[in-house]
Amino acid sequence: MALVNASRDGGIALFELNAPPANTYSYEMMRELDAHVLEARFDPGVHVIVLTGAGDKFFCAGADIKMLEGADPYFKYNFCLHANETLCRLEQTPKLVIAAVNGHCVGGGLEIALACDLRVARAGAGKMGLPEVSLGVLPGTGGTQRLARAVGRAKAIELMAEGTTFSVEEAKGLGLVNAIIDAAPGEFRAKALEYARRFVPPAKASRAVGFIKRAVTTGLEVGLEQGLALERELQQRLFEGQDAKEGLAAYNSRRPPSFTGK
Repeated sequence: MALVNASRDGGIALFELNAPPANTYSYEMMRELDAHVLEARFDPGVHVIVLTGAGDKFFCAGADIKMLEGADPYFKYNFCLHANETLCRLEQTPKLVIAAVNGHCVGGGLEIALACDLRVARAGAGKMGLPEVSLGVLPGTGGTQRLARAVGRAKAIELMAEGTTFSVEEAKGLGLVNAIIDAAPGEFRAKALEYARRFVPPAKASRAVGFIKRAVTTGLEVGLEQGLALERELQQRLFEGQDAKEGLAAYNSRRPPSFTGK
């Protein structure tokens, strides 16, 4: 059984975390996810990646706790290191990544979602949060860093130190969720894919979207001068592409553009 089911919907690559009942992740799952991310990165036909969970109850409940309890510290360190590398690869891929939160999204599950660029959630889907402190550990797959960047230092410390869990609606108020989708459990995925299609050609210049992502993601981690230099270089690469020519021509002709993602 695949731990990550990969499929295509037009220009969208859909990755489904598949480890019932709670879609907890293991080293094996992260290896599969890593391979799918690389495949999508190299595929010019993939414009957007959507990441979701199997079933209706869980997006992902984090790492497999039984596996961790039986593992030695050497394995645990390398497991966390590889999981971090996988999520960094997802975060650095120059294509938009959307987490479609179909159910509970806690612990490492939220850490996966935080490595995505946008997060949409089914209304009433369940709880979100980083409650690792209740296990005597910290969020070790990027949670301490990405949550602080998302909600600010003090709020991130509060949420993690208290081990707070909260509804997806509360998460939207915190800025952790971009959109709440009102849908029955069986209808959510189709609506999430519909949301993702707004970033796929011909409606959107997906290469420009990917470069916006790269400029923001990297720019936040370097000084302003270096960020502006990166912005200029990415802009020049877009000027050399087809979509910039199409966008400018369409604007001057007062017609809707038809983008190709090139």
